[in-house]
Amino acid sequence: MGSDNGAGGGDWREGIPPAWFSARAMYAYQLGVLRAQSGMSLMELGAKTCYEQSYLHRLEKGERLGHVLVARTLDTVYETGDLLVRLWYLAKYESMDRQPSDGIGPFEVRAASILEYAPGILPDLLQTGAYTRELLHLTQLGDEQVDQRVGAQADRQVRLVGAQVRYRALIDEAVLRRKARDAKTWTGQVEHLIEAAQWPGVAIHVVPLDAGPHHVRCPLELIYLHDGGSVAFMQGGWRDYLTCDPEDVESLRGTLDALRDVALSPAASLAFLRALLEEHTGDESAEDVKS
Repeated sequence: MGSDNGAGGGDWREGIPPAWFSARAMYAYQLGVLRAQSGMSLMELGAKTCYEQSYLHRLEKGERLGHVLVARTLDTVYETGDLLVRLWYLAKYESMDRQPSDGIGPFEVRAASILEYAPGILPDLLQTGAYTRELLHLTQLGDEQVDQRVGAQADRQVRLVGAQVRYRALIDEAVLRRKARDAKTWTGQVEHLIEAAQWPGVAIHVVPLDAGPHHVRCPLELIYLHDGGSVAFMQGGWRDYLTCDPEDVESLRGTLDALRDVALSPAASLAFLRALLEEHTGDESAEDVKS
């Protein structure tokens, strides 16, 4: 039977530009090729499209993906039909298929600030070990794996305690109404939230139920790095999604900013947490009396 590598037995990829192995890189490559074929400089292209030269340059370098409207405009300029729009969508969906192999931890270590929203459970960075263990109890992880997860999460939280990063969390009131199954675990968790809310650099906002419905449906974490970069991390039921695309991050930031506008202030949220703890401990005492 003949070799799949061809008559010469070499690598089938030999001679193929590296850009062909990534939709995003191919999009950037095509932008550069088309401009070169047109004979236009970046200045001339900028004047023709009304986009800044530096922005167009970053698109050609693959540093930005940009908006689909930019691809459509360039298709018109270069008279390429919908070639660039098709490539843009391929690149966009390619980025959505990426899985964060090392999790979000490596980005948090480099973070200058973090903005996070929690709609179903408390944010990882604010969970106590007991609360995390109760969550993991529902999985099929063994005791050793659970210990590793809890330890890794504690390591991620160290920077919050030391005020090494500015952290702002939006927590849905529904999360706070869904107590841990163990009463002492929940007492310790709410006490921890009250303490964390008073740490330097940490702000907690409760999104009250009477704020009405909104369209942020999954846990979302935005990380702003010291080097000026940014990352968005969304957790799903079956898969997670991570993007470093500035346009995506900025769009998600606008969504969370709108949610923060209807959330309680840090001071009001702290008062809410204290009242929640008092309510919980009162219920716990009543149960003890009954028993």
